[in-house]
Amino acid sequence: MILVASGIIAGAAMYYLQVYGFYEEVPVMGEGDVVVTTVVGEVPEPIIYKEFQAIDANSSPVRYRACFETVMSTVMMSETYVLYDDPVPLVAPGWFNCFDAAEIGAALEEGTALAFMGTENVVYGIDRVVAVTDDGRGFVWHQINHCGAEDFDGKSPPEGCPLPPEGTN
Repeated sequence: MILVASGIIAGAAMYYLQVYGFYEEVPVMGEGDVVVTTVVGEVPEPIIYKEFQAIDANSSPVRYRACFETVMSTVMMSETYVLYDDPVPLVAPGWFNCFDAAEIGAALEEGTALAFMGTENVVYGIDRVVAVTDDGRGFVWHQINHCGAEDFDGKSPPEGCPLPPEGTN
């Protein structure tokens, strides 16, 4: 009986810590919550948005998720901002209702959403990706880039990648 109870308690604790325990709401800063890298100059700049909400966790650099709305069209944005190659939205906890990775991924595949480079190497090897749908809904997540994938596998970063910070490899 003690063994079964211990297993149930440990399982419940692990579930809670994975789904709820480490996440915190990201406070809204106003300008600068959502930035996208420009084609000209390749500099991240704030875009027009409203209804911003985000979560993050210190336990992993890829746990950041955000949702927002914008009046900017994807057509205009595609001419102004750098498109992101191979965007793969990561699953958010079920309680963060505005972010549905499957729905976002389907919209990206169907072409009803476009993904843009938010900030390259927001943390070494991790890009902040911003996706916007045709109806103005926006989503942000962190994704491992090609430099990070090699570094995190213990290999030397590919040509053109910045050197990793001390202690990451």
